Amino acid sequence: MHATTTQLGRSTSSSSGSPTGGRFQWRVVDIITASVIGVAAGLIFWAWGLAYNPVTTPLSAALPGLQGLFNGGWLFAGVLGGLIIRKPGAALYTELVAAVVSALIGTQWGITTLVSGAVQGIGAEIVFALFLYSSYRLWVALLAGVGAGIALSITDLTLSYPGSDTPFILLYSLTSIVSGIVLAGLLSWLAMRGIARTGALSRFAAGREARALV
Repeated sequence: MHATTTQLGRSTSSSSGSPTGGRFQWRVVDIITASVIGVAAGLIFWAWGLAYNPVTTPLSAALPGLQGLFNGGWLFAGVLGGLIIRKPGAALYTELVAAVVSALIGTQWGITTLVSGAVQGIGAEIVFALFLYSSYRLWVALLAGVGAGIALSITDLTLSYPGSDTPFILLYSLTSIVSGIVLAGLLSWLAMRGIARTGALSRFAAGREARALV
């Protein structure tokens, strides 16, 4: 009896003594859900790439740098993954999976898609990390969109637009950030809330929050 009590005590201590580690530990359902988000986003990334040049060419011709307004379409995967999974690495993982999927299907940017995906995921990841992965309010999602937009600007200006003049750099960065706020931050937050209300996220904190608000 004494041995059994001791074992139970150790078990209880190991499971409750480090709540932070448990909260941050990835579960199988987290990996599966993040992967599904990444694959679905990758298909959208690929389609977005097909439409990007026809849509942005007139804007770029009118004022170089305005094409950044449509860059947010490549940033939402990391923000949405971070909002739903709520674990360290979620934003980076989902954005990178999306980039890999779109690259495998075939994009005009080739292997640089993977570099962009990794950097953009890190941009959103940094924001969630700054809040210790404990706040997922709308304004945090918007800031994650800002982080992803800044990251995209850095990679694009380095890889796709090297040697650009200052006006282009400023306008392209600004429009990319605005696009990140709206398309990646706001829309991802709304998508997360909408999915949560369906009950599909019942095993996630996002789903429990949605039920509490009903």
